[in-house]
Amino acid sequence: MKQNNIKIIKYIPKYAKQTVEMWRECKELAIGQKETHSFDNHLYFLNHILTDHFQVDLALIDEKVVGMIAYNDREINQLYIHIEFQGIGIGQTLLDRVKAQSSGRLTLYTFEVNEKAQRFYEKHGFEMIGRGYENEENLPDIQYEWSAK
Repeated sequence: MKQNNIKIIKYIPKYAKQTVEMWRECKELAIGQKETHSFDNHLYFLNHILTDHFQVDLALIDEKVVGMIAYNDREINQLYIHIEFQGIGIGQTLLDRVKAQSSGRLTLYTFEVNEKAQRFYEKHGFEMIGRGYENEENLPDIQYEWSAK
């Protein structure tokens, strides 16, 4: 799959179901536990909470949601790439766009069990700045920071 087939758009609700399906599947695989919220609650969160507090962009290939990122100029709140489309540069494309629009410094959290995400962020210039348990999954997490040099 060539990366030039990828279209990045601002989130629109017609992609809500696909986005949540992809998000849940990726997260469950990454952390090894089922999503605690119902699908409808997750849709509500995306459409009424996340999008009120963060810019949400989607990566599409032929109208299929293959990635999503939620961010502002200081923080990345969510970043998920469809399992079948990982490792081809979609995450880097989304991350580079957010870095370019940032204040020059970004923070994010990832689960300690998600070693794949840790490698990804470290490869792209993020450094660990803390650890904690401040998530509803009650899993240890790692806080990362990136700053423009």
